Amino acid sequence: MQSIARFYRVSAAQFAADWRAAGLKGDPPDDIRLPARGTAGSAGYDFFSPADFTLAPGETILLPTGVRVRMDEGWVLLLMPRSSLGFKYRLQLNNTVGVIDQDYFGAKNEGHIHMKLTNDSREGKTLVVRAGEAVMQGLFVPFGITEDDEAAEKRTGGMGSTDKR
Repeated sequence: MQSIARFYRVSAAQFAADWRAAGLKGDPPDDIRLPARGTAGSAGYDFFSPADFTLAPGETILLPTGVRVRMDEGWVLLLMPRSSLGFKYRLQLNNTVGVIDQDYFGAKNEGHIHMKLTNDSREGKTLVVRAGEAVMQGLFVPFGITEDDEAAEKRTGGMGSTDKR
């Protein structure tokens, strides 16, 4: 295995701004837990909820994580719900699989990673999560480009900005 990335916290100001923009009540927590693997054999890095929340079937929540990631060139971070929560509650990321590009780290929003989660339970199960519990996992994956690739633009914006020129 090779080390290709490092997680960091976003600034307190960025976290607070995104916390308010998400419509969350109170102040954002100070004790953000950086993503971590649960075991030496785990491929995914668990992302932990910054707040307590409850999702009834069909409900959605947007949570800023307070986390950003620096990656070596040629790598991408893919985000998905933890397997157990997807299995038990059909917990889903609203964008199905999140893609965190290597250059997102330098975006205007500091590369702040958010998670928008929906409880899609078809069995009427309500999901209760406490602050500090793992809800999402990230997997680092190498990627390639085509031989005739000509992308030269530099990212400036945050989520959804790479197609805006």
